[in-house]
Amino acid sequence: MISDRVRSNLKRTFRESLLPKLGVTLLTVIVFVALFAPVLATHDPTRTGNFHENGGPYPPPGFDYTTTVSQDGEITEVTVTSTEKHLLGTNTVGQDVYSRALYGARVSLLVSLFGVSLALLLGVPFGLVAGYYGGRIDDGLMRLADIMLAFPALVLALALIGVFGSQPVRVPDPIVAAGLADGMPESIPIPGSVTVVVALVTWVWFARVARGEALSIRNEEYVKAARSFGTADWRILLKHVLPNSFTPIIVLATIQMAIIILIEASLAYLGFSGTTLSWGYEIETGQDVLRTRPWIAMVPGIGIVLAIVSVNLIGDWLRDALDPNIEGSERGA
Repeated sequence: MISDRVRSNLKRTFRESLLPKLGVTLLTVIVFVALFAPVLATHDPTRTGNFHENGGPYPPPGFDYTTTVSQDGEITEVTVTSTEKHLLGTNTVGQDVYSRALYGARVSLLVSLFGVSLALLLGVPFGLVAGYYGGRIDDGLMRLADIMLAFPALVLALALIGVFGSQPVRVPDPIVAAGLADGMPESIPIPGSVTVVVALVTWVWFARVARGEALSIRNEEYVKAARSFGTADWRILLKHVLPNSFTPIIVLATIQMAIIILIEASLAYLGFSGTTLSWGYEIETGQDVLRTRPWIAMVPGIGIVLAIVSVNLIGDWLRDALDPNIEGSERGA
């Protein structure tokens, strides 16, 4: 599906610009820490009660703060200092922020990967069939897509969560099962309902892009030749229309991954993710103490920003390399 010209453009644009290198590097680091979270984590992310001896959560280095305690019937102010045991401090219930950030990366990446894959499986065939056949089939299918687009993504996601529930799917952690990490959660909580919901929210965009490509490709000479030889429509769609629609679909998939990370974090922030090991949930727990203990919400917030920026940089690189119109306009300029 990827021609030699496309590979050449990908390599050339990657060499010529710093941004795709930055995006690939950031995403590689995030994927690495998510994969090996049990090994890199310093504490069980679900364990509570890690508080400073003077009370209150541990701050990270540079975030010391004062609090009041009762000693011998007198209220006195004490300073809560950081510790090497908790690299990024602890949250309001005494959980290690660093370890939870690593595990939160797992949830965001898994939901975005599975969500985009499911949206592709739903939207691309839908759009290809609509664009290839046209007429009433196209009108009927795309009106259904327009109805889905009429609802705001987050509102539709909340409504679907109400239908499907929010129970996570627990999958055994292969790293813990192999004995490479002791004292860590034995299973990975994957928000199955959220994954299905984000796919149902985003599949329309894949359908519209696939439809547009099918509308232009169905009148190409090689498609007409295939029809003249009596080739079945499904075979034409698989062998001719789909491969030539591949480029814009891949670019859209990278953009949708960033959007899904945001949707998952928003649902977790609102309490609908089904798991507490999520960047969005951590931001929610830290919002009430943002002025006094900003690190609790700051760390997962930075994780979300880095993940979205890395995916968008890669998406821009793919768009610049794979879109011939952009290449032509640059040469004309």
